[in-house]
Amino acid sequence: MAFVQFSKVSLAFGDRDILKDVSVNLQTGTKAALTGANGAGKSTLIKIMAGLVEPDSGERIAQRDARIAYLPQSGLVHSGCSLKEEADKAFLWGYDMQKKIDALAEEMAADVNNSRLATEHSELLTKLEESGWYRRDVLAEQILLGLGFSREDFNKQTEEFSGGWQMRIALAKALMCGPDILLLDEPTNYLDIEARNWLEDFLTNFKGGFLLVSHDRYFLDHTINEVYELFGGDLKRYPGNFTHYEEVRKVELETLIQQYELQQQEIQHLEDFINRFGAKATKAAQAQERQKMLDKILENKIEIPESLKKIHFTFPEAPHSGQLVLTLDKICKNYGQGDVVHDLDFVLEKGERLVVAGRNGAGKSTLLRIIAGVDKDFTGSIKLGAGVTIGYFSQDSAEKITGSESILEYMEARAPLELIPKMRDMLGAFLFRGDDVFKSINVLSGGEKSRIALLELLLRANNLLVLDEPTNHLDMHSKDVLLEALKSYGGTVIFVSHDRGFIEGLATRVLELHPGSYRVFPGDYKYYMQRLEDEANGTVGASSFGSRSSSSPNPAQKAAGKVEAQTVSATKLSWEEQKKAEAEKRKLQKEVDRIENAISQAEEKKSELEAKMGNPEVYSNGEKAKAVQKELDLINQQLEELNEQWELAAEKLM
Repeated sequence: MAFVQFSKVSLAFGDRDILKDVSVNLQTGTKAALTGANGAGKSTLIKIMAGLVEPDSGERIAQRDARIAYLPQSGLVHSGCSLKEEADKAFLWGYDMQKKIDALAEEMAADVNNSRLATEHSELLTKLEESGWYRRDVLAEQILLGLGFSREDFNKQTEEFSGGWQMRIALAKALMCGPDILLLDEPTNYLDIEARNWLEDFLTNFKGGFLLVSHDRYFLDHTINEVYELFGGDLKRYPGNFTHYEEVRKVELETLIQQYELQQQEIQHLEDFINRFGAKATKAAQAQERQKMLDKILENKIEIPESLKKIHFTFPEAPHSGQLVLTLDKICKNYGQGDVVHDLDFVLEKGERLVVAGRNGAGKSTLLRIIAGVDKDFTGSIKLGAGVTIGYFSQDSAEKITGSESILEYMEARAPLELIPKMRDMLGAFLFRGDDVFKSINVLSGGEKSRIALLELLLRANNLLVLDEPTNHLDMHSKDVLLEALKSYGGTVIFVSHDRGFIEGLATRVLELHPGSYRVFPGDYKYYMQRLEDEANGTVGASSFGSRSSSSPNPAQKAAGKVEAQTVSATKLSWEEQKKAEAEKRKLQKEVDRIENAISQAEEKKSELEAKMGNPEVYSNGEKAKAVQKELDLINQQLEELNEQWELAAEKLM
């Protein structure tokens, strides 16, 4: 079993503690997420784990020959060879091992009776065979195709690929190299939803261990079974998926926020007394005493990151529009290699939230540009309904954000008067917190300008929003704020997103594009995905492509909806059945509580054992280290079983 262990790791930047006595043990079978507020130090911790950054104190112990693969958030560029040749570099370890095998073979030829050489040669051969190295071409092809590359891409020079595809190349190499431990810093940032789904399946079946950072809740819920949270320099582990972590953390944070608010009141009370009476001779002694009390409180001041402060906002009221918002008739768009969009007929009604789905190159962004009036080079016609005004956002919107004023000044100049008092909170929801709001517009990064462009659009009074990847550059909390605002928005929304949780929370209808064809699904995204799964399994026939009748629910579909509603109504639980269900629910809750207690006890035992492993007296003594590692393996096996039991029980309880 491979492992990499960190014991009492600390790191400070100036007078700020990024990590304080952090201990963690990653090993074969670990499926963990690392979370925390922006700036908490997640990327720094992963770099320490990868051996790229030295901590101020503490130890990093990796098992000999353990292969650790690390993927940063951005910045990797490949050039000078084809995609296939670059992918083959992921297997350099195998080429090195083959060289050792060949060298041993030569030594054996010169010394045929040397049993040590024969044993070492045999062990290396077995290791290379079991590693899958001889299947590397097949593995490379599977991973590249899974991440969205085509076979036509294999012989392209790597410098021909854009920045997002450069990071896909880096991710592919990290997955190919046969790692024991994967360290992935926001691997989903540059992936479309199909590639994310593929990566989700890959990690689910991955035999090694991994730790990843991601802002995609759905992706995390389906890949990990434990969460490490970095908060105020401390690292705490939570068993279970990400949603379970959020539920547990919510209760903890409510208590913390209550303590924070009480402490703030006490600080304010003391400061008021000191300011009022500090200069009076008769009260000087009391003021000094209160100053000592204040200093003591400030030494242990509770800090609540801006990202944990709940922020809600609503759009300006959408102007009134007719029931028919948008009609597309025979829309065609050609890029010289056939139609990307072909004979698209579609009617959009007021209040709908339409997601445009499809693989890269299917024409999603092209269609949104046509609807927004940005791309006029197409055939067919677009008719807007009465009173419809369009607000359009794309990643290109960032290029229009210019000026020397501060972010706060820029936004206040463009916000409706009634929203100006809320502007600091709204900027906080889009990751501009504290003194960030005083940054000059002209020094912002592309991602920061993109967030400004999105917020600026949302403050305008439009009744049709056309949004191309609005969740890019947002963290999980910001996505939640945006999602809630869009759900309560009084207008109509057409959007493209690669965040499945966001899509499932918003979409009421799906338009699926393929190069030159399309299908419309009159239901939410879960229905759409279920339909695709049923089609793949052969349980239903594939829907027809590009037919005018598919542009809106037909009478049969509407009738089916009514029948389904009547069926649900007719099958409501009787009083006796409700009572029985409630009793079963209480029983399941007790079982969940029992398992959670057992997990907590096992966690405590694991922490004790990990602390032992970090003790030089143990890890420097082979026998002691083996004994402790054996106990750790048993406790990890027990935790894995308990987590499986918890997931089953929790799923029944839902």
